[in-house]
Amino acid sequence: MAATQITSTVVKSIGVIAENKSGWKREVNIIKWNEGKAKLDIRDWGPDHAKVGKGISLTKEEVAILKSLLEEVNLDDIEA
Repeated sequence: MAATQITSTVVKSIGVIAENKSGWKREVNIIKWNEGKAKLDIRDWGPDHAKVGKGISLTKEEVAILKSLLEEVNLDDIEA
């Protein structure tokens, strides 16, 4: 049985949250997966976007809720 090919199109690059020694970057992008609707996406990408790690994709509604929740976060509660 042939593996299903997953496609992605970066609509807009928002920024890089972190980068590790091997060149993988945790990025925030607006992405269309398999020609679907554009979603906010946070995940790890290998150099040149050749490989992709696990992450999370959020709809517009989910981003609005997350944004509201993050406004209530006290950064001093989070350990470095």
